[in-house]
Amino acid sequence: MDTYLNFFILKLSLFDFQNTSLMNSLRKKSLESLFDKQPRPFQNNRKYSDLFAINVFTDKVLEQYVGKDGFNQLAQAINKGSKINRSFADQIAASIKAWALSKGATHYTHWFQPLTGGTAEKHDAFFDLQPSGKSMESFDGSQLVQQEPDASSFPSGGIRNTFEARGYTAWDPTSPAFVFGKTLCIPTIFVSYTGEALDYKTPLLKSIQTLDNAATGICKYFDKNVTKVNATLGWEQEYFLVDSSIAASRPDLTITGRTLIGHQPSKGQQLNDHYFGSIPPRVINYMQELEFEAIQLGIPLKTRHNEVAPGQFELAPIFEEANLSVDHNSLVVDLMQKIASKHDFVVLFHEKPFEGINGSGKHNNWSLSTNTGVNLLSPGKTPMSNLQFLTFFINTIVAVLYHEALIRASITSASNDHRLGSNEAPPEILSVFIGKQLSSVLDDLENVSKGKLSPEEKTDLKLNVIGKIPEILLDNTDRNRTSPFAFTGNKFEFRAVGSKSNCAKSITVLNAAVAQQLIKFGEDVEALIEKKDMKKDDAIFNALRDNLKGIKNILFEGDGYSESWKTEAVKRGLSYSQNTPEALTAFISKKTIDLFEQTNVLSEREVKARYVVDLKEYIMRIQIESRSLGDIARNFIIPTGIKYQNVLIQNVKGLKEIYGKDYKKFAGVQIKIIERISGHIEQISEGIFKMVETRKKLNDIQDEFHKASSYCEKVLPFLSDIRYHCDKLELVVDDDLWPLAKYRELLFYR
Repeated sequence: MDTYLNFFILKLSLFDFQNTSLMNSLRKKSLESLFDKQPRPFQNNRKYSDLFAINVFTDKVLEQYVGKDGFNQLAQAINKGSKINRSFADQIAASIKAWALSKGATHYTHWFQPLTGGTAEKHDAFFDLQPSGKSMESFDGSQLVQQEPDASSFPSGGIRNTFEARGYTAWDPTSPAFVFGKTLCIPTIFVSYTGEALDYKTPLLKSIQTLDNAATGICKYFDKNVTKVNATLGWEQEYFLVDSSIAASRPDLTITGRTLIGHQPSKGQQLNDHYFGSIPPRVINYMQELEFEAIQLGIPLKTRHNEVAPGQFELAPIFEEANLSVDHNSLVVDLMQKIASKHDFVVLFHEKPFEGINGSGKHNNWSLSTNTGVNLLSPGKTPMSNLQFLTFFINTIVAVLYHEALIRASITSASNDHRLGSNEAPPEILSVFIGKQLSSVLDDLENVSKGKLSPEEKTDLKLNVIGKIPEILLDNTDRNRTSPFAFTGNKFEFRAVGSKSNCAKSITVLNAAVAQQLIKFGEDVEALIEKKDMKKDDAIFNALRDNLKGIKNILFEGDGYSESWKTEAVKRGLSYSQNTPEALTAFISKKTIDLFEQTNVLSEREVKARYVVDLKEYIMRIQIESRSLGDIARNFIIPTGIKYQNVLIQNVKGLKEIYGKDYKKFAGVQIKIIERISGHIEQISEGIFKMVETRKKLNDIQDEFHKASSYCEKVLPFLSDIRYHCDKLELVVDDDLWPLAKYRELLFYR
């Protein structure tokens, strides 16, 4: 090892430092350019209500083009899942084409969400040549309904071989087409040649349908007019904005989306002066243009503000039907990146782009609403409507309790691991917060007499317990920010979802879990009515009481960051998975496979395939970060350290020439710094060597779980160790020589 190290350092000492000089120059130029940057002007004089969805093929537009009969046929397909015949598909296609051309579109694409975490699109021109040689714009029903992209080029978990290319995108009529730039985008599902899901949308749609059927059945106990129940979603997208010029001097940001090295600045978020503060001029102009474009695409953005960390921001829309909301989040992420480049920004969606600084989440606010306009997780004005609220409220918590390991697994990733449990985000352990008042309501329900209720007990229950729920929620317990899954008055806020993730992944799991529980609850109620000869109210009260068994194991009011909670959670039987490979095992449990098969959301093969996809992604993420850090440390950090060391050596030599034997009296500090630099360089070099050798051994492992776990246990620690010594070098090396933009520049300069 010593021989290798000495050779490596000798080689670097002869290096001309071309790369470091280039990066150093890039850093300097990027900082200089900031003085010339002015906010990009943006002006909009129109009301958002006039602009909303003008680039979306809405129901209103459809009715104008195809008439009432055609509109009703499509509505039937959307609401009941009935097939659209070819002639009608051609009619819709002609209508969409005419509308898109009027908006300036030249191309169309089937816009889908593969298991890459982003969106995918292949553009085809409307332009076509007829056999006669005549040119015209062409787009028919077959092109609308289905396309055939290369399925082998996307993650499939073994469902598709690399030599098997056929996959299909199929139109999702529940999500309207839209024009983005000059392209007509048609939201679609993405499936294999054999019909298995290769995307996030397909299982999401299935989970929505199953939940609709289950929830509608329960609603019939309370209101016969309910014919449909929608899962609703309102996401909160957190993100960082970094000046694009400054970001260009950070290869780690470019490659991995996060800073692999970088010493924390003296001032970060300690003063909380960024949160809800005045939005910087360049940023507010960016936000205004983003909102302007988003509103035209039907994305109902409502909120914008500074987040806790410097350089961190948040936007959030009005809640929508879950499938549409997921599409809008995927679209807004694309839009944010495109608009940011116009304003010389780079958007960072990584859950933890900066060490020691708050990371970014994507809170998912989930609820259920009926076709009659009722939010099922919001209390009403009558005891019966409040009993309906309690029914869905309790069954949701029971579902989360039963599938807590799977729900935790749905939000895990290599990037979110850095955020979860770091005392600034929900912890790794899934718990539910409902407040002390609602906990007291559940206690009262738990004490309900078994069997038929007496008239007095029923009256007392309805008036003094259920009837007072609206009053309770008006002055509810202060919200627990450490809770990963919290009830917030009329919805559940799933706070553990990471900023990079596709909302569909966690919402699909939640929908399926709640649907399964509602089906069971309905069966319990019917059994009590039929076998025990109970009235409907008595049966519901009894079924709710029975479902409360063990529910307190998932309820937690305290500090989710505390060590004592971790100990208590384990005692309660809750899952405590500290990393992604460990958490992902919940996906292949019998309980999970049964859940997805019973709800018709995913087959066993599809579930196991997604498990493999997630493991492979984890391995590749750590691989990329490890290789990137090795390259940066070798090519930039070590040469810079040696370069500064040579400056100090020349200084010491000069002092020796002047002072002779007394030179150490004047060069003591320099000598100590020289020695310190050598020590850090040695540790960095040795760490890189060991990390590379470890990776080589681990890459021979065939089992994906074993490989992922080994990368987690054996490679990740090297990233921390190497980073430590790189960051220490940053503190001692001349700032003028340091090649990479520093945290203070990335976070505060804009």
